[in-house]
Amino acid sequence: MSTLPGYRLAGLRQDLPAGLALTALLVPQGMAYATLAGLPAVTGLYTTVACLTAYALVGPSRILVLGPDSSVSPLIFAALVPLGSTDDPATAVALAGMLAVLVGLMEIALGVARFGFVASLLSKPVQIGYLNGLALVIIAGQLPILFGFSTDADSFAGDVSAFVQGLDATDTEALLVGLGTLAVLIGATFLPARVPGVLIAVVGATVVVNVFDLAAQGVPVVGRLPQGLPGPTLPWTDVTDVGPLALAAVGIVLVSLADTIAVSTAFAARRGEHVDPDREIVAVGTANLAAGFFRGFAVSASSSRTAVAEESGATSQVAGLIGAAAVATMLVADAGLLRDLPLSALAAVVIVAAFHLVDVRTLRRLAHARPTSVVLSVAATLGVVLLGVLEGVIVAVGLSILFFFRRFWWPEDEMLGRVYGLRGWHSVDRFPQAQTLPGILLYRFEAPLFFANAAVFQERIRELVRTADPPLECIVLQCEAISDIDVTAADALASLHDELEDQDIEMVFVELRDRLRDLLVAYDVYGKVDEGPFYRSVKEALTATTGRRFKDLGLDDDPEEP
Repeated sequence: MSTLPGYRLAGLRQDLPAGLALTALLVPQGMAYATLAGLPAVTGLYTTVACLTAYALVGPSRILVLGPDSSVSPLIFAALVPLGSTDDPATAVALAGMLAVLVGLMEIALGVARFGFVASLLSKPVQIGYLNGLALVIIAGQLPILFGFSTDADSFAGDVSAFVQGLDATDTEALLVGLGTLAVLIGATFLPARVPGVLIAVVGATVVVNVFDLAAQGVPVVGRLPQGLPGPTLPWTDVTDVGPLALAAVGIVLVSLADTIAVSTAFAARRGEHVDPDREIVAVGTANLAAGFFRGFAVSASSSRTAVAEESGATSQVAGLIGAAAVATMLVADAGLLRDLPLSALAAVVIVAAFHLVDVRTLRRLAHARPTSVVLSVAATLGVVLLGVLEGVIVAVGLSILFFFRRFWWPEDEMLGRVYGLRGWHSVDRFPQAQTLPGILLYRFEAPLFFANAAVFQERIRELVRTADPPLECIVLQCEAISDIDVTAADALASLHDELEDQDIEMVFVELRDRLRDLLVAYDVYGKVDEGPFYRSVKEALTATTGRRFKDLGLDDDPEEP
């Protein structure tokens, strides 16, 4: 709304063709993702009109396009199936609307409370694994439709089994139409984004069905859509449905916000703009509310549709409004235009979208940089495939938090030494030629010290003391990576200090933050500040603890100088 007062006719000359080009994606994808969510195809169009209009009014991004999404629709389907809506379209639409309203309320609350960081609960490896698993689930569910028959399975294993067992029921004409649509869609990926490959494929499939009267021969088609637009209604079924839908809404919020903020930030950066994530969350929540009240379902940002809008020259959300108006006009003027659209063509659209979710390239990069990330990603994939889509989201978030906690629970640690030709202090394991001093251990612990890793820290120090040869006289703790110390860890340090003191081993701290130093002093680890061995540099600590000048210790003051 803030852009409208300064909007000029020159902008409309760009936004009008961009909005019409966008419509070429909005109609087929909206219908395809509605069927993926287990809903009537027309609800995808209702959703598209409502969410684009709502986001255009309050969204902070100039060109972000919202709508039905391939990563959210399976979550909606997984939420509706346990509530027994598969045989009753009206109930399914009401439940999906309730779910969209719950998602919208949660997102608005998170944005107002400035809790945009929840979108980062899905780490990159987990997000990749989740989407890879989601792609497998989507493809398995759409293969029967591509082959012209339907199944009642509601899991990945069930879908695969039902598909194999139902191959005898394949409708050859439907399969040929679906494969032809797939071929056009795959070929269109080599063309510029502004070329409406999806529209060409879907219109071509519809024309083929109409010309050869394939619907009369048993090829499943969409059928005539209801004419007109729905009025606003409060979606409601039963109070007992609220609990299960609320749980499903949490998963949808995480996935939707992760996608939306990533897409919004990326496109804003390319255009030299900045988008407030919290405002973005409120806007997406508003769009979901609108979708829920107008017989729609939950939505997310679309990178493909946003890319089309950008490449087509869109300058503002007016392009989205034009797309919404074009879809609404089609529904009001000629709802029967798509009656011969074959379901196998929509399945082809969904399958191609699912393949775009797969990210093998990043997995290879992760395998080279951090192999444990690949394990995490594969575990998330298996969670989605074996347990279910909603359960897979929970597994993915749990794994992200667990691996984050694990890195601080059992963090990396290093013994340090001086390396000729390099400034600073470096790992002895990485540089075996590093110079160290007999009887002095320079040690770095690469994590905050807190209740979970305090015992680990103590045991590592004890192990180093036991295995030292010759015996240690001093332990110098390089504290640059220790960003915090809780009271449990402070107690552990006080206990460790007393234990080392009984063995005539001095423990000193280097580069410890002032607030943490004050905490240790308060715990009487070393008494008063001016009496405690807190040093600003390793050089200062070694010189003080040995009573000798730094260059007399056998280490070069400046290792880059011969």
